[in-house]
Parts: sequence; C-alpha cells; structure tokens
Amino acid sequence: MKIIKVLFLFLFLIASISYGQEKDSTVVFKKRVLESTEVDFLASYYDQDGIHSAVSGGIGSEKLNDFATNITVAMPLNDDDVLTVDLGLSAYSSASSSNINPFNSTSTGASGSSGGDDDNGTNFSNPTPWLASSGASKSDQLLSAVATYTHNSDDRNFIWNGDVSFSNEFDYTSVGFGGGVTKLFNDKNTEVSLKGNVYLDQWRPIYPTELHEYSLYGSNFQNQGYLNGVTILDQNGQPSKDYLPSKFETISSVNRNSYSASFAFSQVLTKNFQFSVFFDVLQQQGLLSTPYHRTYFADKSHYYIGQPQYINEYTSPGNVGVYELADDIERLPDNRFKLPIGARFNYYINEHFIVRTYYRYYTDDWDLKAHTFNIEIPVKISDKFTAYPMYRYYTQTQAKYFAPYQTHLSTEQFYTSDFDLSTFSANQYGFGVSYTDLFTKAQIFSFGLKNIDFRFNHYVRSDGLTANIGTIGFKFVFQ
Repeated sequence: MKIIKVLFLFLFLIASISYGQEKDSTVVFKKRVLESTEVDFLASYYDQDGIHSAVSGGIGSEKLNDFATNITVAMPLNDDDVLTVDLGLSAYSSASSSNINPFNSTSTGASGSSGGDDDNGTNFSNPTPWLASSGASKSDQLLSAVATYTHNSDDRNFIWNGDVSFSNEFDYTSVGFGGGVTKLFNDKNTEVSLKGNVYLDQWRPIYPTELHEYSLYGSNFQNQGYLNGVTILDQNGQPSKDYLPSKFETISSVNRNSYSASFAFSQVLTKNFQFSVFFDVLQQQGLLSTPYHRTYFADKSHYYIGQPQYINEYTSPGNVGVYELADDIERLPDNRFKLPIGARFNYYINEHFIVRTYYRYYTDDWDLKAHTFNIEIPVKISDKFTAYPMYRYYTQTQAKYFAPYQTHLSTEQFYTSDFDLSTFSANQYGFGVSYTDLFTKAQIFSFGLKNIDFRFNHYVRSDGLTANIGTIGFKFVFQ
C-alpha cells in the first residue's frame, strides 16, 4: 500500500508541474485532438470447455458460452478535451456456475429414478458435475459502464485524464475511479505515463445449496428446508445421516477493494524501432475467494446425493447421476499484492510488414509466478486491407493455497481447488483482418465507416481447458 500511495502522490506532482508549464506556454496554432465524434461497436463470442470446474471442487464441466457487446463513443468537447463513454453488456451461460445448485433437472432429462423427486419437481436423482443443471445461476448478464475525460495541453505534450466506472452482475457490483498523466519529450519520441485506479467492489454471496441449507438450519438441515427427506449416501452408496459440514461458516465481510498504480516509458529509437517498458503495482483487500467454489477434504468422509452406482466413476464424464456434497467453500487470504513487469518491442520492416512483440513477468505474494510472450505480424495486403497472424504463450506456477480435488486437509487455514491458480501452460493461436478507409466513403446515416476489424483466437491450456473467441469491431466517424 505504501508504494501505491507514493506513486499516486508522484502522479499528482507531475500533473501539477505540467499544468503550470501548460499555462505559461504559447502556441500559435493547434489542431483539434479529435476532429469529430467517433463511435466504436465491438461484438464478441466466446466459448470454452474443460474438466476442472471450481464450483464442483476441481472436477466437472467448465463449458461456458458468452456473447458480449461494447459501444464506445468518443466526443470532442473542444479543441483540447475529449469525453469517452464505454457501455458494455455481456450475457453468458455456464455449466459450471449452474451447479451452485446441481439438484435441478439435468440435461439427461431423467426423472423418477432411484432417489426420487421432491414435491416441487426438483430432481435429486441425476445431479452431476459433468452436466449443467437448470438452476437460476446457469446464466447471467454483466453490465458495465466507463466514462473518461481527457485533456491535452496546447502543445500536445501533456495529457491528463480521469475516469469513473461501474459494473454489475447477479452476485457482484464494482465501482471504480482513477486518473493518469502522460508527458511527451524529445519531439514526441519519448513518452512517460503514470496512472492510478481504485475499485470498491461488493459481493452478494451465494453459497452451494447444501452449505446454504446448513447455514439456515444447522445440524438439523437434513430434516428441514430444501433437503428435507432427501437421501444422502456415504462413500459406499448406503443411506447416511452423518454428513455435517461443520467447518462451514458464512462470510462476514463482503467487500473487495483493489488499488493499482501503473508506470510506462516508451521510446522511439529509430524510424523503424520503438520499445516500451511498464510495471504495475496492485494491492487487493477483502473477500478474494469466490463464495460458491466448493472444497472437498482428504481427511473427511465423503457424501453424495443421487444414484449410488455412479459414485465409483464420480470423477469421469460417465457419472451422470450423483453429486458430492461440499465440506466447505474456498478460503483465501484477504490480502494479495501483485507486480507485473513487461516490455513491448515494435519493428517496422517495410511498408508491408511490422513485427510487434510483448513480454510480461508476473509475481504475487501467493507464490504465483507467470510469463507471457506475444507476437503479432501485421501484413499490409493493400491500402485498405491488413492481415495479422498472432501467437501467445503463457505459463504459470501454482499459488501456494491450491490443491486438486479431495487433496486439501481440513486443518489448513486457506484452500482452493480453482485450476486458474494451478500450474499450467497455454498456447493461443489467432489471426485478424482489418479494413480501413481513411476517407470514410461508406455511410450509415451521418456516420462514415472508418474501420472494420475481425479477430479469431483458439486457446489451449495444458490442464484440458480449450476456448475459442471471435470478435468484430466497427469504427464510425460523425460527418
């Protein structure tokens, strides 16, 4: 936190000094920062699948589909100032999060099997971590909004900005604000920037169904509420009344606050070569675990709801009829310090080829360390069309609080089976095509089409997760 406070103070001092220099400068002519209103429309579709659902304690389907749209409007307020508003809406469907309550009718469509249904039609016969249930958490929408005000000095060598943001989904709300300054030197060949942000977030905790019922009724929860009269099975498939998740307690603090400060330095070395370096300092405080991620302990007996014949194949997709009851939810420390450091190198080969590279090293005080390397090679096909193949490699070590399904001990203070915190490597392959018309000949009402950009990427992770994402963007200029 001390480092972040120092960087925020440094940011303020630079802004004050540069603003004083701006007032003393005399500029005979200046071009508008933004000539006219620009509108960017972005749509993307993402799908993934995997075998390590964190909701189910480290196993189960991670199938997810997400469709997102963003509209960004940049409006010149005068010669020097620009207001940018970014609105986003994302709608997803997730097999993993649907199993916060797995005891709804699954995609098998079976009912009336051993184990029976309750009077409300809830299906306790076919719960499984390998299929989506029909629970209310199967799908959700994320709404986000960001407004940024940017001011440029008369000589265009100093820029400052401030922003506010808001986002909301069914169990989480985030409010943020921040600002930054950028200073250009050496005929704009050198650039230094500082930025700070604060996010004040709040959870509305949702717990796995069996733990939620335990929190309401205590040790008598099997005789009241949602699980009243439901048969619970032990490891051998025999009815049992011994299941008692006594380590579970509801969360007392629901806030999550994040503070970040960023520094970047960019330099044009030659007409062909440019590089930049950057680092971020991030501090998170509060509820850093996810309340509906289950944990299963190796030193505790295991209990299930569903059909006993599937217990022995619980960890394989062949299990289409039984679900293990949680021992506790994920527990993580309430502080996390992150430090990413990186660099970019761009080289202009000729009028047809450019090489863009990126490297980042990441470390935090949870012992997670990561390396990211990215390369993109834009190829100018014509005056209007550019194609760019791209490749990204990522690798990380596991956080010290991670362990796979059923390997944590109940004596531990912190634990998670979220494979996003495990050791893995990933490869991402992609390509893009861009169309640019500087004269905006195509018209839609009073807007001219300036750019169309399409990208597709395929992602493969060493732990079995695969994903595809396609995006298309349109830039319009008001005429």
